[in-house]
Amino acid sequence: MQEFVYYNKEKLDFPLSEDIKIAEKKDTLNESDEDFLISNSKEVQAEFYAPEIDFYIKNSEDSLPKKMENTKKLYEINALRFDNAKDMLYKQDINSRVLLVADKKEKAEFLTFAKEDDFELFNISALSVKSITRSIGNLKVVFDDEGEDFTLEVAQIVWYNAKEIAFKQSGSFDPRQSSSEEVVKILKENIKKYTYKKFISYDPLICQYHERREETCAKCVEVCPTTAIIKIDKDKHLQFSQIDCHGCGGCISVCPSGALDYTPSPKEALYEMSKFYKNQIPLIIPQKMNIETLDCKIKQNVLPFAIEGEKFLHEATLLTLIQESGSQVIFYSDFLSKGTKDSIDILNSIFQKKYKKYAVLIAMNKEELKTAIQKVDFIKDSFYTLNQEGSRKREIFALRLRHLVGEEDLGLVKTGEHVHYGKIKINQDKCTLCLSCVGACNMDALSAHAEDNTLRFNASLCTSCGYCLLTCPEEDCISLQEDIIELKPSWFKDEVLAKDELFACLECGKEFATKKAIEKIAKMMLPLFKGDEIKQRTLYCCEDCKPKIMMQSYIPQEKQKQGAKS
Repeated sequence: MQEFVYYNKEKLDFPLSEDIKIAEKKDTLNESDEDFLISNSKEVQAEFYAPEIDFYIKNSEDSLPKKMENTKKLYEINALRFDNAKDMLYKQDINSRVLLVADKKEKAEFLTFAKEDDFELFNISALSVKSITRSIGNLKVVFDDEGEDFTLEVAQIVWYNAKEIAFKQSGSFDPRQSSSEEVVKILKENIKKYTYKKFISYDPLICQYHERREETCAKCVEVCPTTAIIKIDKDKHLQFSQIDCHGCGGCISVCPSGALDYTPSPKEALYEMSKFYKNQIPLIIPQKMNIETLDCKIKQNVLPFAIEGEKFLHEATLLTLIQESGSQVIFYSDFLSKGTKDSIDILNSIFQKKYKKYAVLIAMNKEELKTAIQKVDFIKDSFYTLNQEGSRKREIFALRLRHLVGEEDLGLVKTGEHVHYGKIKINQDKCTLCLSCVGACNMDALSAHAEDNTLRFNASLCTSCGYCLLTCPEEDCISLQEDIIELKPSWFKDEVLAKDELFACLECGKEFATKKAIEKIAKMMLPLFKGDEIKQRTLYCCEDCKPKIMMQSYIPQEKQKQGAKS
């Protein structure tokens, strides 16, 4: 089976690889039994539509041999994306019950495109809508009818000039954003067959909200434009509704730990895709940016990097692409998410200090894109490849940034409102090495080392969540310096924050706790055991010897009591 097909509508002036089937007539292909994975055209059925192929062929100033090579490369990149995607497809039953939120004129407009028996139609005014809950196929609408609340259950909603509450969940459509004819068409198609993707994968083990005693993070919920992610505060759990997810990826870019990943292009896939861009200049193009008719010359060595969502790229994925290509990158998008913007600002600050260049050039419209294409260039000595398979988001960024910094001291970079880095300090006089902070840190930024009885900290892995502060039983023991990255070698190394000697049991000599811990407990308990030498001694004994000492003192005392009675 040939996975790649090219619909040769405008007649290419160079040959394509033998791996790509050339189609002169779309009808012949669509009627054949062949299954294609990647196509350059919507007019030929395939699993993936890749408009960046024609965009590159039409606009690139690469030589013909280079165009041949890169065209095949764009097919292979999409195939790799397909092979590594984890975006499972689900189905939802949709009935014909439709709520029309419209006035008389808007209703008449809608009915010019809808037949009488197309839908079971309900009509209310926009002012009467009080709330909308649940999801497409099972929507619950509460509305006011002459002072009384009524509930209506429908499958889909059409709302002219819809308010924001209409789009917090799936199933609402505003004809003013497209057209009444288009919305009617969508409604009918949904009734026949409605499918949705799983855009988000989740690892609760490294989530910095999941089952913590206090809330230290819920960034994903804050940035989600729908009800796709909500907090269950009682249990500190996240609840996901994949059917309500738009697939924008905004939650992924603000997730500090990497607990969330983007299933159409997981971090492993992005890494493998980035390898194709060695000695190429990546032009990142989200799916929502219409490039089918975009006329914009692309200078030599610039190659499109198509992505599905527009908001999921973060500092680790961007730095991966930059270093694997050895080049600046262009991000062509008319909107920047909070997380992606912060990530770009961080990287640009770092690259300004190291290379006196920006890492990412932002282009929000056609004119800015033209300017960026002329300015973008390779960055000398910036290429770096790394086997990052199995590594977490913070580990990937730390390893790549460590290579960039090398042995230099490039100063300090401030991080943003939505992407946090930082470092902690510990008051050694107050730290008893109870290691509560180590258990609280799910990023392994804090670690315990039995070989020398130390507590160590790696700043490059810290998300500045502050949970170690909340967990520490000592007052004013841990302090946190938020929103900084120090661009020097020590930032990436384990720093000893506290150290102590082990205390040996007075009875058996077994080392069972740190000296500071024993001294703290003894200071608290000695006044309570005043006059009782046995109990005082137990404070300095291990868990095995404590009961022995108590029993040894108890038996003679009891014999003495019995003798006195007789």
